[in-house]
Amino acid sequence: MEAYRTQNRFLNSEIHQVTKIWRKVAEKEKALLMKCAYLQAQNCRVESKYLAGLRRLQEALGVETGECSELLRQLIQEALQWEASEASAESVVLGPSTVSEYDKYGFLTVPSYEVEDLRLLAKIQALEVHSHQLLAHEVVQRPLRERWAALGELAPSAELKQLLRAGVPHEHRPRVWRWLIRLRVQHLQAPGCYQELLSRGQACKHPAARQIELDLNRTFPNNKHFTCPTSGFPDKLRRVLLAFSWQNPTIGYCQGLNRLAAVALLVLGEEESAFWCLVAIVETIMPADYYSKTLLASQVDQRVLQDLLLEKLPRLMAHLGQRRVDLSFITFNWFLVVFADSLISNILLQVWDAFLYEGIKVVFRYALAIFKYNEEALLRLQDSLEIYQYLHLFTKTICDSRRLMHIAFNDMNPFPMKQLRQLRAAHRERLEAELNELEQLKAEYLETRAAQGPSAPEGCPSEDEGDAEP
Repeated sequence: MEAYRTQNRFLNSEIHQVTKIWRKVAEKEKALLMKCAYLQAQNCRVESKYLAGLRRLQEALGVETGECSELLRQLIQEALQWEASEASAESVVLGPSTVSEYDKYGFLTVPSYEVEDLRLLAKIQALEVHSHQLLAHEVVQRPLRERWAALGELAPSAELKQLLRAGVPHEHRPRVWRWLIRLRVQHLQAPGCYQELLSRGQACKHPAARQIELDLNRTFPNNKHFTCPTSGFPDKLRRVLLAFSWQNPTIGYCQGLNRLAAVALLVLGEEESAFWCLVAIVETIMPADYYSKTLLASQVDQRVLQDLLLEKLPRLMAHLGQRRVDLSFITFNWFLVVFADSLISNILLQVWDAFLYEGIKVVFRYALAIFKYNEEALLRLQDSLEIYQYLHLFTKTICDSRRLMHIAFNDMNPFPMKQLRQLRAAHRERLEAELNELEQLKAEYLETRAAQGPSAPEGCPSEDEGDAEP
């Protein structure tokens, strides 16, 4: 017995020592991972600054010819070819600044542009995004993953709201989205409903089928899942959109629904879940008439956004107003597809995480935050053409998701829902009055034309005159 006790004490001592060594190694590994991520991020930033320097030199030299401009062209060509050389070497060793061609959801990390200057800008942007992601992975994502793993069963709460705003980790997102969708459409769901809608589509062709078919090829041309000929995603998307057109005959199909359903498919994978996600957005989150033929509620929200911008960002709006810049040309699509065409995928999905839980208010918050994020850059632009060109690209230049989230949910406060409802009601009343006036003018015009008769004035040749000529 004494021998066993001595052996037991010895083994306990050994276990204690091994545990201490294991903890030290784990801490050292964590510190090394942090250091590695920091160095990789720094390397990306250095490379990004180098490319930005080349771009500024290119702008300064313009169309000049000579030894310097030729050298600059060679340097730019080499910089744009780095990605290909890095990709070929990736199987041997992963370079510190290697940027994968596609992200986790199949989107191109470096958009393909024909214009060299835009290709250089896209590479700079990809490096900036990669830099932020490397740092965020160790500093933000690891603790966030631990919080999500410890959360357990989902239930509406203030803690869940904050976690959703910070973004759902990739591995938890499908489960969380399914729960959020079920929360909104459980009163609409019925067993076999989706299959029944698909069967109806097979028995009878929907009037919207042709438009859906045309839009399939326009859905996310920068995503491999919708451009690869062997991918099953386009067929899934077709079935989801056709099922929805039967589910909601008052809307049927509206351009923009394809992108909403496509985002849902990329995250959820399963088409029935994507269908219910589309139903949740169109029928429970967005106001009625958002996707109707008149897009009445969408137009109202653009006017509400204009009021909120004047309140939250008066300096920027004065600057844009002096140059007669109409932001609705850009922002209308943001609201219609919930930024699906505008933001890089990791930020886009973070917006959707909060949007599916909190609703349309999140879209307003992020729309305001995007302008605040880029306010100084917009104020430096003096020409309206330059401003419009920048507005078409500027959402893709946002790579710091933490900063954007902080602006949306902190800097834009206070943001009461009561104010939003009041603004909507006022603008809807005015817009309906304007539309009624237009309808009245149209009716008067048609009445006048009918009274004048269809006959052409004397001297005008008839459309049939040329038919008899040889």
